[in-house]
Amino acid sequence: MNRFYELFKDKKAIIGMVHLLPLPGSAMFDGDMEKVYSQAIHDTKVLEEGGVAALMVENFGDMPYSKELSLEQSTALAAVAAVVKENTKLPVGIDAAFCDYKSAIACAKATGADFVRLAVFVDTVECFAGILEPCCAQALKYRKQIDAQEVMIFADIQVKHTHMLVENVDIIESASVAVNCGADAVIVTGLATGMETPIETVKRVKDNVSCPVIIGSGVNCKNIKEQMNIADGAIVGSSLKYDNVVTNKVHIDKVKELMFNLGK
Repeated sequence: MNRFYELFKDKKAIIGMVHLLPLPGSAMFDGDMEKVYSQAIHDTKVLEEGGVAALMVENFGDMPYSKELSLEQSTALAAVAAVVKENTKLPVGIDAAFCDYKSAIACAKATGADFVRLAVFVDTVECFAGILEPCCAQALKYRKQIDAQEVMIFADIQVKHTHMLVENVDIIESASVAVNCGADAVIVTGLATGMETPIETVKRVKDNVSCPVIIGSGVNCKNIKEQMNIADGAIVGSSLKYDNVVTNKVHIDKVKELMFNLGK
C-alpha cells in the first residue's frame, strides 16, 4: 500500500497550511521571532481543532524566494517546525519555498516531520527565482544519505507561479515521470496561490497515475466537495484565513465550515 494511504488511513487528506511570517535572512523579517512562533502555534491549534488531517509548515513570508534558503532561513524554518510538531498530534509536512530540497528534507528529518513538498521535482521551469531544474535525482539521493527514507515526497507537477521551458509537455507526462522518479504523491495546482485548480486537470491526472493526487491551490468551502470527489487530498491555505488574506491568521469558523462541507 502507498505510504500516503497508510498515513491518512484511506481518508481524504485535508492539509492545512501553517504559513510562517518572514524569517531571519529574508527581506521582510522585522526582527520579532516571537511573533513568528505565536502565529504558527495559533494556526497549528486552530487547524487541528477544526479537523484537518495534517499540517504543512512553509516559509511563505520569505518572498521573493530564492532557489535555496539561506542558513538563517533554514535554521528558523526547522526551529518553528519543531515547535509546530510539539503542539500537534497531526502529521506534519515541510515546504522550503521555492524548492530547496535539502532544507526541506533535513528539516523534516530533524523535526520528525512526515513529508515534504517539492515544487520542482521533474519539470524544468522559469519563474521569478530564475530557471529551476528538476531536483528528483538529488532529492532521493540526499534523503538516503541522511537516512530520511521515512519522509514522503509530495511532488508538484507544472507548479503554479512558473512557466514550463518546454511548453508542449503534457501534465500527464509530468505526473507519470514524477511517479517513476519516486514521488509518493503528486500535487496539481492552479496558476497561482488561491486560484482554483481546474477540475478537469485533476481528473485527467487521477485517471492516469497510480499514486495519490493532491490539489495544491484554490480549494475552499464552496468547491471542496466537488474537488474531493476526485482527488485524494488538498492543501488549503488562503481560504481559511481572516478576510481570505494569506498572511492573516487562520479562522476557526472557516476551517470548521470547510470540513463540514467535505463531510456533507
